Order: sequence, then structure tokens, then C-alpha cells
Amino acid sequence: MPSAKTVEAYGWLIFLEGGVFILAPHWLAALLGLPDFSATAAIYFRLAGMVVSGIGMLYIVSGRLDARGFVFASLLDRPLVPLAMFGLWYWAGMPAVLAIAFSIEDFGSFLWTAWAWRNLDARA
Repeated sequence: MPSAKTVEAYGWLIFLEGGVFILAPHWLAALLGLPDFSATAAIYFRLAGMVVSGIGMLYIVSGRLDARGFVFASLLDRPLVPLAMFGLWYWAGMPAVLAIAFSIEDFGSFLWTAWAWRNLDARA
């Protein structure tokens, strides 16, 4: 199923991103221009990387197994990420560059999966 392949590809992307969070938190913070990145912040960044990698693994396995229900559920979840990122930026002080990066990545992958679900799966 083509839409499952898009979910798997997205899973690999966030699995690898989580690895960067874990292995190079200071480099990533500098790349994103995050201010006041202390050693404690690096620990939390690494913990977040573990969560991101775990979610990536879930997407990879679900895509590989052609889990149609998971693909559909991801189509419900991923368009909400920009709203959540706006809230975290506006009310919780999340750096704008981080909120924008996550929003573009999640919404872009949602559009790719939605296109595959609608156009390619209809032909299968």
C-alpha cells in the first residue's frame, strides 16, 4: 500500500532525528539557534530523542506491516501538530525555530501520506 510506504519513510526520518537528538544535542541546539543550552538541557534533549526514536520505530514497523488503521490514525494526528506547536510557542515559550521545524515536517509528511492514501491507494 503506497500510503504505508510514506508512513514508513516518515518513521525512518524521525527515527534518525531522534538519534541526532541523542548523539549530538549540542550540535543540534547550535544548528537551531537555541539559547542557553546547558548540560541539563542536553540530558532532556537526549530523553526527548529517545521518545522521538521510539515513535519513529512505531511508524517504521506499522508502515512495513501495511497497518492501514495506523496509517489512517496518523492522518488524523499529524495535521494537529502545527496547532500544538503554536500553543507551545505562544504559551510555553518554545523557540519559534523548533516549532516551525516540527510543524513543517509533520504537516508536509501528512500531505504526502494523504496524497498517497487518496490517489494511489484508490487504484490498488
